[in-house]
Amino acid sequence: MLTAEDFSRFPLLMWDKVLPKVKKAVVFMDDECAEALHWSGGAAALLEAGARNLRQFSSFEACGANEPKAVFVVSTLLKGRTVDVIKDVLSLSHFQYCVVFTTVAHSVHLLANKVTAELEGNPVFEQFEEKLCEWMGNMNYTAEVMHVPVVFAPVSQQLLLTPMFAHLFPLLPPDLETINEKRAEKKRFGSLGDVDMHSLPAELQIEIKSLTSVLNAMFEATGTKEESFSVGPMSRIIAGELASHPQAKNRRKTASNKASIIFVDRTMDLTGAVGHHGDNLAEKILTVLKPLPGHVTDVQVDMLELTSLQRTPHSQNTLAPGCLAQHQSPAAQSLWEAMLTSKQKEGVMEVRRQLVEAASKEKLPIKMSMGRVTPEQLCSYTQLFRNSWGALESHCGLLQLGLATAQTLRHPNLPRWDSCLAFERLLLQALGDSDFPTVLRQLLPLMRPRGGDDSSASGSRSKEDECGPDELILLLVYLYSLADEAQPVDQGSEEEELEKLEKDLIGALTLVITQEMELSPLFQKLTGCSNSEELTTERAHSAMEDMFKTLRGLSHSRDHLKQLHSVYTASDGVHQATYRPFLRQVLEEVFHPDRLECPDIEHMSGGLTDLLKTGFSMFMKVSRPHPSDNPVLLLFVVGGVTPSELRLIKEIVTTHKPGTQVLVLSTRLLRPTDIPELLFATQRLAPDIGV
Repeated sequence: MLTAEDFSRFPLLMWDKVLPKVKKAVVFMDDECAEALHWSGGAAALLEAGARNLRQFSSFEACGANEPKAVFVVSTLLKGRTVDVIKDVLSLSHFQYCVVFTTVAHSVHLLANKVTAELEGNPVFEQFEEKLCEWMGNMNYTAEVMHVPVVFAPVSQQLLLTPMFAHLFPLLPPDLETINEKRAEKKRFGSLGDVDMHSLPAELQIEIKSLTSVLNAMFEATGTKEESFSVGPMSRIIAGELASHPQAKNRRKTASNKASIIFVDRTMDLTGAVGHHGDNLAEKILTVLKPLPGHVTDVQVDMLELTSLQRTPHSQNTLAPGCLAQHQSPAAQSLWEAMLTSKQKEGVMEVRRQLVEAASKEKLPIKMSMGRVTPEQLCSYTQLFRNSWGALESHCGLLQLGLATAQTLRHPNLPRWDSCLAFERLLLQALGDSDFPTVLRQLLPLMRPRGGDDSSASGSRSKEDECGPDELILLLVYLYSLADEAQPVDQGSEEEELEKLEKDLIGALTLVITQEMELSPLFQKLTGCSNSEELTTERAHSAMEDMFKTLRGLSHSRDHLKQLHSVYTASDGVHQATYRPFLRQVLEEVFHPDRLECPDIEHMSGGLTDLLKTGFSMFMKVSRPHPSDNPVLLLFVVGGVTPSELRLIKEIVTTHKPGTQVLVLSTRLLRPTDIPELLFATQRLAPDIGV
């Protein structure tokens, strides 16, 4: 019988196709494939398979005469920059045998080359093999090019991520304007729901084709016939592409297993993505610790406490950082699962319990203490291991997770989490009592340069817990995503008042940004400036104006939905106003004991039989596919999922349908600050796919 674990094993099965080829080879890998490998065994898997070295995919790399074999693993089309880098490396080296793995299917390469005819074999790959021999300097040398979808990163038993598609995000109202600009006036789309695959820019079409090709490969490997469902405009396009995938027809005929897959647009619920209501340890670790270089998900854990080195300004460059991906140790893996899907208090208690257990097992002199877990206590437990090399090696994964927890709990930016949460709760209550401009105006007093004269007038706020520019943007996204929930007033006067207020907010935010000593990564992306010296007032003002254009459309994301159109429950005088997670509502519909048909969860037809059923259902009762029909449910959140939502999904399944196997797939594991970067990205409609 098919289980979620069968899908979880798929990434490792794909790497098993790569590993036999790396023996005695120098392996060059781009960041996206390196991140997928990081969660699937890491560099150790390649070295154990016989690889001589692992290097960055860069034109500045080359190998000596004693290194005759190269393996390239890339997540892009074999075009453009990717080809240039491979050519540079081969030309500067002395290879006689070269293997190139691409995660992009040959059919997508044909599409990228504007070839519509069906061709036998893999002509694009065969031509590239000839090029490889040419660049190696001898046409008799050996070259191989093949497609292997090493795309998924198995971050946990419950979650598969796709680093290659980390920047894929649902369509937004400004995107509709961009798409319509290139269309004749009579053929322009009225809403995002009307947009079809062929009207999207070529780069985005190729990215979606690549994603559906990977999903098809996963269903092929597990012998599965899928029923596709969607919620949201982008999800509808992706689900439609998967349903009509040319190679899926034969698979569905012979497949012995069945599963349901529901695609959900992240834009259906941005409130949950930027909010700080998530009581989750992993979410806070991901938010406050620095990302691991070249990675979207994992973070850097300072390992200095496990050594005898003194802390100096350069000590971080001396010691390699730890991380959260711990596939060598079953104990560390189970702890990471608990941190990811438990409440914060439960997660922290489990960290302490496992550290104490490990120390006791190694007979280390541990001092037991009950009550509240403190970062100092966790650090003292980890430091016990540093004088015992055997104990350090045996429990290295566990110690990295323990240090990540301690460093998060004592991080100077953590108090801002609680400050944001408090303000979000105030805004949530105000929405039920006031019109939107009145609620939005409450943010204006916060829009002041950090550490200014009036920032500590109350005597209660420190620089650490006051809202910085990043937090102000998050609060704006939070509020605009709920704008439709505010009390309605006269449309004309509200529009005029809102326009004036937005100008004030843009001016105030411009002043805040230009007075920052150092630009955060978020504001570097928003303004296009790498440091504060580059940033001019005009540039900051222009970036804020563009941001507000996008913000205005956020409240209309669920306008097309008939049933799941709200994530807000107003106060009834007894209970406070609350946020209702969108994914909770979707899953409650899916697992409803009466199998009710939700009009917002759209089934995508996969063939003639389904189309006939849809047609007959207009005038007679026909049993349509339902997401709960199958033993395995895959939930694909397009645009990212939060750790809090993983916990929520686990709780709903346990409560409503305990026997169901649910696996979450997503483009990334979200931090709150990821959402503004994705929302306001200038290249959202033209992703870098290697062309």
